[in-house]
Amino acid sequence: MATALSLRDVDRLLSESSSEVRTALADKVAASLTVQSLAPAEIELALDIVRILARDVEEKVRASVSRGLRDSAHLPRDLAQKLADDVDVVALPLLTNSLILRDDDLIKLVCGGSARKQEAIASRSNLTEPVAESLITHAGEPAVTVLMGNHTASIAEGSLHRALSRFASSDRMKQAMVLRPVLPITVSECLVALVSEELQQHLVKAHALSPGIASDIVLRSREQSIMHLSMGSLAEDLARMTAQMHKNDRLTPTLMLRALCTGDIAFFEAAMAVKGKVPVANAQILIHEPSRRGLAALCRKAMMPENLFEIVRTAIDVVGETGFDGNARDVERFRARVISRILTMTSSVDAADADYLVSKLGDIVGRLSVP
Repeated sequence: MATALSLRDVDRLLSESSSEVRTALADKVAASLTVQSLAPAEIELALDIVRILARDVEEKVRASVSRGLRDSAHLPRDLAQKLADDVDVVALPLLTNSLILRDDDLIKLVCGGSARKQEAIASRSNLTEPVAESLITHAGEPAVTVLMGNHTASIAEGSLHRALSRFASSDRMKQAMVLRPVLPITVSECLVALVSEELQQHLVKAHALSPGIASDIVLRSREQSIMHLSMGSLAEDLARMTAQMHKNDRLTPTLMLRALCTGDIAFFEAAMAVKGKVPVANAQILIHEPSRRGLAALCRKAMMPENLFEIVRTAIDVVGETGFDGNARDVERFRARVISRILTMTSSVDAADADYLVSKLGDIVGRLSVP
């Protein structure tokens, strides 16, 4: 092999008092264990030397062993555990890279290790959900921020919520979470209420949205941001999001009405199901039943304000009247028709809602007029 080891190396190791020489020998033996074509006898000799070096009194010698063996497939697990449990300068290379360490090794080190060890573990490629959960439960804000920025890490939905609960005041952690490539819609909905307008816009653009509404994102209020998160969501995600919003008192009649008036029928149906405590399929039948008696009954059960019923019924009527022929601007025309019809009901429309709908209608007409 390129850096041949011999019994003479063992003799030197046992008799050499210079830490510099021992460090050089550590580099040599580590390099030998990265070679793929080692003979069994060579591996055994190299590991004998490594075990001696791993007990060296000098940190720099042990650190050289750890640094050199961080990518080695020949490193025994017990030795990897010993080095990972050492002081930071020795442990960090292995904690960042070594595939020899298992989840239970990492979790033990998260629970009892230093902040720097926690950050090193949080940065590992392809981190599993159990290790991520351990970090979120036991580590400090710096390590959890590193974890959120680690886009190869698998993080369960419940763990993301726990991170938000523990570090709600950490802008760095929340920003790193927002910038993850994939987020559950319930987490996105929570984040909207906690982050800056700029990050709200990124959430709406990047998470749980269909491409068709990506340009309709410049939102002027928190409720508008939350509403747009529902567009294009899967039914089960939308049901969970509306349930969470209802639990947190964010599923307001104003939000539901604005969603309906701007064409987000799915959000309105899911919201009415949650508020009325009925399955979504039942809510859909009641909402679209031609006599509208089912709609009236569901509105009462969902405790929608009585003065909003005529507006809701008008919007649902337009849904029933509108035929979609697959044209790219079907949804825009539908929104314009709903809002125009409702704005004629001036005595029923709240001033704030009217201002919002006038603004939306202007945006829609502007887009429809572009050839």
